[in-house]
Amino acid sequence: MSPHRRSYTDEYLDPEKVLSLLKKKFRKTSDDMVLREHRGGAANGGSYQCLWVRVEKHRFLDMVDTLMEIDFPHFQITSGDDIGDAIELNYHFSIFRSVGRGKRLGVTVSVVVPKDDLVMPSLWERIPGTEYSEREIREMFGVDFDGLPNKGLVFLPEDWDEDIKPWRRDETGPKPEDIRELS
Repeated sequence: MSPHRRSYTDEYLDPEKVLSLLKKKFRKTSDDMVLREHRGGAANGGSYQCLWVRVEKHRFLDMVDTLMEIDFPHFQITSGDDIGDAIELNYHFSIFRSVGRGKRLGVTVSVVVPKDDLVMPSLWERIPGTEYSEREIREMFGVDFDGLPNKGLVFLPEDWDEDIKPWRRDETGPKPEDIRELS
């Protein structure tokens, strides 16, 4: 068995229990972990909960491994934001099995990556489906993913100047002369 493969709990855990387990293990406060309810559908009858967790970069893989102990985290996407001196990455997951039949818990793990050290550990070895999302974040924000085997461009043309990061708001972002009209 791979060192990253875990046996999942057989116990059903409500979202509050998942929150409590993570707070205890990571010694987090309610400022670092928040459980939110989202409603939708006919007359706002359907709902699901989403847990937002902020961890330090060096604890990121520990957090993902802990989620894997609870249930396999189904990866959705990584989103990001240039917040000044850092890039904030938000890894969006869902867990199903351990929260009960027909239910899901969204889990977003946020990590702040300082611009003077734009390197994150890749999740590719644990969850291969993260490859294209990590490649997108790399080309658009300049975050390198340690352990990602293919770092080729996904969306930008092959002749793109890789020193220009389209989603950055600083000097590495595109200048007006770097942007061309397509129509």
